[in-house]
Amino acid sequence: MTTWERKVCLLGAAGVGKTSLVRRYVEGIFSDAYLSTIGVKIDRRAVTLGVDTVNLMVWDIEGETDHRSLRMRYLRGAAGYLLVADGTRPETLDTAQALQALVADRLPTLPFALLLNKHDLSDRWALPAGRVAELAGRWSVLTTSARTGASVGAAFDGLARRLLPPMG
Repeated sequence: MTTWERKVCLLGAAGVGKTSLVRRYVEGIFSDAYLSTIGVKIDRRAVTLGVDTVNLMVWDIEGETDHRSLRMRYLRGAAGYLLVADGTRPETLDTAQALQALVADRLPTLPFALLLNKHDLSDRWALPAGRVAELAGRWSVLTTSARTGASVGAAFDGLARRLLPPMG
């Protein structure tokens, strides 16, 4: 059995649910209280994947109001990242795509996935299906809900699996 240390960053617009996703994944809880992250908050969770354990250091980075302001220093040493968009606010998908382009420009091989969060609010879902399908053809895209926990573990664990060296 091998233990790996991996840093994962969460990126996205303010209010998309990055902190709630991390709390659901690390602590198994959800709170309706909104607290804006300032700077970065770091949490840890060990994930067992087959015979390997991945100690994830999850960096919850403050929400971006202007994607050009992403502090690339937060990504230093990252093994991968999760982009988060709010399914009830289409403009947050624009922010996620802009952030991905910015990161890919400097770190083109860094694995990532796009999380379309707040799926529990399906009656308010506002993302164009065609646009989501187009992104899903190029990226790993998951629909999540921090409130219910739907696909949260799959999102983090799936990225962690991609961060392990190839078998063989």
